[in-house]
Amino acid sequence: MRPKTHGSLSLKLLLICVFIAFLLLFVLRSTLTSSSLSTSSSSKSTCSSPKCNKIPSSVAKSLIHYTTSAITPQQTHKEILVTSKILDKKSPCNFLVFGLGHDSLMWHTLNYGGRTIFLEEDEAWIQQIKKRFPMLESYHVAYDSKVNQANVLIEAGKGTECTTIADPRYSMCQLALKGMPNEIYDIKWDIIMVDAPTGYYEDAPGRMTAIYTAGMMARNREDGETHLFVHDVNRDIEDKFSREFLCEGYMKKQVGRLRHFTIPSHKSNLNMPFCP
Repeated sequence: MRPKTHGSLSLKLLLICVFIAFLLLFVLRSTLTSSSLSTSSSSKSTCSSPKCNKIPSSVAKSLIHYTTSAITPQQTHKEILVTSKILDKKSPCNFLVFGLGHDSLMWHTLNYGGRTIFLEEDEAWIQQIKKRFPMLESYHVAYDSKVNQANVLIEAGKGTECTTIADPRYSMCQLALKGMPNEIYDIKWDIIMVDAPTGYYEDAPGRMTAIYTAGMMARNREDGETHLFVHDVNRDIEDKFSREFLCEGYMKKQVGRLRHFTIPSHKSNLNMPFCP
């Protein structure tokens, strides 16, 4: 999730355009809502305060940050657009992100009015980001599996204890990620993005448990569906584990290194196969 430090003029321009479009949409929605309310009830007074059309403080801070920062997100502008289009339809919503980085403020702002939570492996990094962006909600997560265990874990994940729909915190599956705050398991997530943990060298925490657990939380929700994104699918673990546990039959598209899945609830029909 933590981006490589590099300058990208085209990506910066894209981010500026995205935020300007978001601001225009926000103002338009506010105007239409205000107009609708005033015509439907003559007893309600029209807001005449300048605050009615004022840009929210968090949106303004985000816009200023990305127009002045030399650090750009690791995802390309085409990859970002895939998730932002879903956010445009679903927000305000519940958005869970595995990873905390320089793009976190962007995701938080694009889900304005919703709840966005970030899960991060590095406690020192959490504190560093909190000092800069105190409005971001983030929690520390400890990963006990490493990249070099991927082959063993993918085989273990094929057992019935891993393909039975269950709450991950009580699961007997080796891939189930436990120890997160209870609300992470309890919230019905509309969108989940897996862009952490590190996962790029043998002894680093791998994304095997994050991918599996994200998919199980989507299946275990009471109803509806979850949009699930996995980044860095050019890497072996992200590619194999997303295909195996999020299922190719649920995959909607892939743009660059980002893969998009839509996973329905299985709780209303426990006879549904793990993969379609």
